[in-house]
Amino acid sequence: MKRREFFTSLLKPVKQRKEEQPPLFPPYFNDIKDFEKCRECESKACVAACEEQIIVIVDAKPSLDFSKSGCTFCDACAIACEDGVLTVENKQTLPKLMIDMLGCLAWQKTICNMCKDVCLENAIEFSGLFNPQINDRCTGCGFCVGVCPTQAIKGGEG
Repeated sequence: MKRREFFTSLLKPVKQRKEEQPPLFPPYFNDIKDFEKCRECESKACVAACEEQIIVIVDAKPSLDFSKSGCTFCDACAIACEDGVLTVENKQTLPKLMIDMLGCLAWQKTICNMCKDVCLENAIEFSGLFNPQINDRCTGCGFCVGVCPTQAIKGGEG
């Protein structure tokens, strides 16, 4: 059994208590009101185009789900969008993520650096072996969210 699987199995009840968070939209929109057009879209081409399979439909609108992977900002969803809601010209970073110190194993003096291992931007820095901080290089891609065994990494402020 891998370390990640071990920690995840211990925390199954914790993972089931998912906090209600507002939807996180793909990083290619100009105005949040434009997502109302998505209600009319039948093809949901953005979902099919996402190679990481992180786009899910919530309330008839595309939303990002980082539970299994993160966003590579590959532009595929924007290129596939037939209604012009998502466009490559509107590409932006996602809100910076934050670490909940009370939920983070490393902040509780348990060696865990899964978030740092998957971070493509080297945006997570540790003070020695503990106390991870997310720095300004964070693009909000979300790869760290799905690997955190305690779900201590949350969406930040936009």
